[in-house]
Amino acid sequence: MFKTEQDCIDYLISVRWPYGFECPVCGSIRSWKKSKGRYECVDCHKETTITNGTIFHKSTKPLLIWFRAIWWMVAQKNGVSAKGLQKILGLGSYQTAWTWLHKFRRLMVLSGRTKLHGVVEVDEVLIGGKTSGKRGRGAEGKSLIAVAVEVKGRKTGRVRLAKIPDASSNSLNTFIENNIEPSSLVITDGWPSYNELKKNGYNHKVQKSTVKDEGEEVLPNVHRIASLLKRWLLGTHQSYLNKNKLEYYLDEYVFRYNRRTSTSRGLLFLRLIEQAAITAPVSYEKITNENHGL
Repeated sequence: MFKTEQDCIDYLISVRWPYGFECPVCGSIRSWKKSKGRYECVDCHKETTITNGTIFHKSTKPLLIWFRAIWWMVAQKNGVSAKGLQKILGLGSYQTAWTWLHKFRRLMVLSGRTKLHGVVEVDEVLIGGKTSGKRGRGAEGKSLIAVAVEVKGRKTGRVRLAKIPDASSNSLNTFIENNIEPSSLVITDGWPSYNELKKNGYNHKVQKSTVKDEGEEVLPNVHRIASLLKRWLLGTHQSYLNKNKLEYYLDEYVFRYNRRTSTSRGLLFLRLIEQAAITAPVSYEKITNENHGL
């Protein structure tokens, strides 16, 4: 589909302006086409290009390279590291590959996505290296991740992940309200912070371990997701994982897991291009200065 730069431009036009030119300043649909891919609005006379206001804004790299990078990210079942992307695309700079991947991760939380519903397991897990000190929910040097997963009989449905500051009632209830439809059946362990779920409009079931179940996970679906997440972080990103940006890696994992049965990589590519066309540009400086620390 994308043999030339013009192929990419035409595709982006069809995604961003499916009904023809629309001025980003005044909304007019009348324009003059000028040289170097510029359009001038007939009504307000402001100039724009198809990449203005998108994540491709002011990039010195051709759209052809951007499209190949996005395709490579969605085509690989387990994603790609910045080092891997740099090698595949022949980029001269590791910084460029790293920045692009972080821009793509910002596209993976689709606008208007629906909340989880039905039967949903919820728990917290720790992500991070081995450190000395206390263990469990208050362990130091690690990130506490809230996990919610739909239970579909013996299978799992969609998941949601988020880094939370602590295992308090406020943190966990906020995560649940943001990600799960009220009236759903939420299954948790006996941690007291979940005690307000019924008051907040959820059906709540506490899953308790018994002597018979000793050695088995109380919430097996959550811990299966946690195990897969840790394996993915280690396998794909290894030591190149930037731990200060953990939330964006979680967004990528959720995007991939929730589309694991998709047979169309092209549709995943289209979803990211659609998001890219409506997402404001973000600079390398802004990405590096944001701190979602462990």
